[in-house]
Amino acid sequence: MMDKMEIFLKSVAAFYIFYLLIYASYLFLSVATGAFRLYQRERMLRIKNELKHEFYFPVSILVPAYNEEVTIFESVSSLLELDYRLYEVIVVDDGSKDRTSRVLIDSFQMKQVNRPIRQTIACQEAEAVYETKVGQISLTLIRKKNGGKGDALNMGINASQYPYFICIDADSLLQADSLERIVQPVMEDDSVVAVGGMVCIAQCIQKKEKKTEYHLPWNLLLGMQVMEYERSFLASRILMDGFNGNLIISGAFGLFKKEIVVAVGGYDSRTLGEDMELVMKMHTFCRSNHIRYSIRYEPGAVCWSQAPGSLNDLRKQRRRWHLGLFQSLAKYKYMFMNPHFGWTGCVSYFYYLMYELLSPFVELFGLFVTILAGITGYLNIPFMVGFYVLYVSYGAILTITAFFQQIYTQGMTVTRFDMIKAVLLCFVENIFFHFFLTFVRSTAFVGYRRNKLQWGQIKREKYQQQT
Repeated sequence: MMDKMEIFLKSVAAFYIFYLLIYASYLFLSVATGAFRLYQRERMLRIKNELKHEFYFPVSILVPAYNEEVTIFESVSSLLELDYRLYEVIVVDDGSKDRTSRVLIDSFQMKQVNRPIRQTIACQEAEAVYETKVGQISLTLIRKKNGGKGDALNMGINASQYPYFICIDADSLLQADSLERIVQPVMEDDSVVAVGGMVCIAQCIQKKEKKTEYHLPWNLLLGMQVMEYERSFLASRILMDGFNGNLIISGAFGLFKKEIVVAVGGYDSRTLGEDMELVMKMHTFCRSNHIRYSIRYEPGAVCWSQAPGSLNDLRKQRRRWHLGLFQSLAKYKYMFMNPHFGWTGCVSYFYYLMYELLSPFVELFGLFVTILAGITGYLNIPFMVGFYVLYVSYGAILTITAFFQQIYTQGMTVTRFDMIKAVLLCFVENIFFHFFLTFVRSTAFVGYRRNKLQWGQIKREKYQQQT
């Protein structure tokens, strides 16, 4: 007859097998769905069966910036060279302590103007407004008191003149056709209220003369983030897009319908996850008011964003992301398994709760039980090692599938050496990088009350050093 310890350990083992089986099935389904949809999209483009149009609707591009003097010129310059006819660029300096504003003022010969900004959405007051014209594009710089990223975006929304706006990080670069691609879902369906774009690691691109080349970075930490980004953006976001279930649009690159954003009160400046909080708030608002809506994901609209190059910067970034996830899920907890929200509440919320927010604690508990089993002599080492090797291999195969699918659909070329690096990085990412992130996310709540509203700056590098 089994003793209590054996029953406990077998129950825990059954839970973990069930837990991982659901995750593995979801991951396989999402990667397979993402790969198939991207293949279909690429095929349609090849036979010219795509949306063609001769008209454009105007878009405002909002760039919140805090201590971004290193990258702000290159970022804004890239925004002024997009293949699009009608848009404006608004940079909001959220109380920077460096030369962020001065770099823009001097580089683009901007002039201070007396322009009142109506606060449709509450935010900190503007201290100064500068304007200029670059070709046919209006460039505006607003300096304001520090209020956080959400507050800076609210100021940008108040100052914007067009019905749709795009938010983009100040360290990011857009591909020339990204603006045209991210608006296509709106042109296909006027019920679309938000569209997320594909975010890639900027340290992968290098410019030689007039040609842009793609190379995996030598920095091992950056390389592992490349693999993680490719799997994340190809997998769950495309799958959730199929049932209008995306709960997050990356703050690095997203398009929004201003009318709806203003109606929900804009970004919440009291949260670290203002991007996810806004999307969940839009889901709630539209469903509660019986508004036909759709929140889409467009993988063809690519944004290149700088990733942390050091463990300390990565720790600060992922801590902020995890706390933002917690704040959003806690605020909209009524969505969980609520029939009113359909698949969004039953699948999307469940996934982010169980496999994003709680997963580090589930893994730590599993580690504790494994140690306990080893001490009490119940640990089946061959089975445990075999199961772990199978799990890592499975994850690596799905990751490498996502990576090469993205390379193919973006029309990029990689060297054989980069292919070998990608395969090796997939295994390294699943073994080492994953455990580091588990530690960071499980300790994210340490000092939460004291630091819950900080931007969490990471070190930037000038794009000339990479491009």
